[in-house]
Amino acid sequence: MSFFFLLLSLFYSVNTKAQCAMCRAALETQEGGVSGEAVNDGIIYLMVFPYILVGVLCFAIYRMRSKIKKKPEN
Repeated sequence: MSFFFLLLSLFYSVNTKAQCAMCRAALETQEGGVSGEAVNDGIIYLMVFPYILVGVLCFAIYRMRSKIKKKPEN
């Protein structure tokens, strides 16, 4: 039964128009010259860094574990 609710929650989506207060203020005022595309590019730029950090961490753990396996026993 819980699997059914999990599956239902994965396929259920709600359309919202959520923005942080700073982004909304920047987009509503055209005097600043900030376009919506520039704000979206900034969001994507900020979104990439956590994935890069996790990738580097996983690679470091992989190298550390592979060195331990290759280490000859005396």
